[in-house]
Amino acid sequence: MSLRKIVAALALFLLMNAMGGGRATASQARSIPWDCSDWQAFAHADRTTAILESLAENRGKTLYCGIDQSDTFAKAETWAAGKDRNERDDTVYFGERGQFRGFIAAQEGWLTEGESGITGVSIDRIFEFPREERKRRTRIKRLKLAADSSRLVPSPNGPTINHGGTRASAEMAAGITFNNSPPSFDWEQLTAATALAECRSRGYPRARNAASVSATEDWGYTPNRETSNPQTWIFEAYKTREYTATCEKKVRRTRR
Repeated sequence: MSLRKIVAALALFLLMNAMGGGRATASQARSIPWDCSDWQAFAHADRTTAILESLAENRGKTLYCGIDQSDTFAKAETWAAGKDRNERDDTVYFGERGQFRGFIAAQEGWLTEGESGITGVSIDRIFEFPREERKRRTRIKRLKLAADSSRLVPSPNGPTINHGGTRASAEMAAGITFNNSPPSFDWEQLTAATALAECRSRGYPRARNAASVSATEDWGYTPNRETSNPQTWIFEAYKTREYTATCEKKVRRTRR
């Protein structure tokens, strides 16, 4: 082999090793260590049961917190307690707080100092650290609802008034009764509830800055409550206001 080919092969070998090392470093950098501040081993008089129960609750965290960080369990005794617990042999351990289904090859190599399983793997493979959740990029989509004669917030109904005569005079009497004995209500609270219902009907889960417009206050009347006597009207009056609001929802950003 010529000197040029030897040099080229050596350069390729070094480049591949550098790339592999970079991947291992990136993998370890992404690992999320377990928080061992609240970890406790399962309390039991039988040592094997205590180990298996702790493994059943969370295998990766038990190895990391119970062995690597706090030395609650030794590697050898943990391997002895769990090495025969695997699905192939139908010896899965069903504990009080979960199930233990055996060790992965990387854990076997770590527990037995290389006598069983594979070695030379990254720390996140041994301890099964939880994967960092990717944050979804979102934006707020808004829909503004302007004041409109078809967009009204009603007040509660006033007292019932029984009135003979014309419909117009009966409605007027219902309005007078409302003013004389007005129901208790809060326009802001009513507007917020009405705006939220409107936004949700349009597919927006939130309503912001809902406000009634007092300048548009008008009267409304219930249907005639009297159905047997055509000469008598029974109405309840209520007031209405137009309102404004901004509907909001989160939507995923589209990739460009």
